[in-house]
Amino acid sequence: MFRKLHDPGAQAVTVLIDGQPVIAELGESVAAVLLRQPEAWSRTTPVSQSPRAPYCMMGVCFECLVEVDGLGSVQGCLTPVRNGMRIARQQGPRRLSACRKLSACRKLSA
Repeated sequence: MFRKLHDPGAQAVTVLIDGQPVIAELGESVAAVLLRQPEAWSRTTPVSQSPRAPYCMMGVCFECLVEVDGLGSVQGCLTPVRNGMRIARQQGPRRLSACRKLSACRKLSA
C-alpha cells in the first residue's frame, strides 16, 4: 500500500520483522516500515484477535503497538529504527513475564 519515494542509499539499515530481514531508512519509524509490508498490521486485538495497523502516527491511538527487541507494547510510530532491531507484531494480550512468583514481584517493587 505504501512505498518509499526514494532509495535510502547510505542511510539503509536492516531490521527483522517477525524474523524476516527488511530494509529500512535510518531514522524512520517502526510503524512506517510496517505500513510498507505486504501485511501492514502491527498487532492483533486482545479479545477478537483482529489485526490493527498504525493509524495516527503521532502516539495518540496506540494501534501501532509492537514488540521491539523483546520488549512488548512499544509504540512503533514513536520508535525510530536502528540496524539489527528485532520487531515482532504483537498478537493478542501482552504476556507478563517479569514476575513468575509473587515473591519475585515483591523483590522488584521493594
